[in-house]
Amino acid sequence: MLRDDINNAVKDAMRAKDERKLSTLRMVNSTIKNADIEARGQSKPPLSDGDLLSLLQKMIKQRQESVELYDKGNRAELADQEREEIAIISAYLPKQMSEDDVKAAIATEIAEVGAAGIKDMGKVIAALKAKYAGQMDFGKASGLVKAALTA
Repeated sequence: MLRDDINNAVKDAMRAKDERKLSTLRMVNSTIKNADIEARGQSKPPLSDGDLLSLLQKMIKQRQESVELYDKGNRAELADQEREEIAIISAYLPKQMSEDDVKAAIATEIAEVGAAGIKDMGKVIAALKAKYAGQMDFGKASGLVKAALTA
């Protein structure tokens, strides 16, 4: 479904002659196809929507790192270009959860999984990824889970 949305947006961008959006979405499609080829080489099925959301988040994170570097190097035009790409890619992600919502979800999953200590952190993160793919930053969530399990 997410693939169809992106492909339809490519067509719309072509009709609208929106070069920035078109190039960004073509790059997203290329990244998805490369990931599908890699998965096929490992005898795995094509990426699911959850996997695609993770891939999009990774692309956004890469661009955010580039923005920081461009800002430090006084390359405003390149930083702006990366920010535009972030905005375009972000449109295909579900709304991000607030920090309070993330903490509530973590507390719920800890209770559901029956996590007793830090050794159960992997179970909690796996449950969070299954339910909230694309809705939270799992790098930050990992720290919050660790803090909750060690408290």
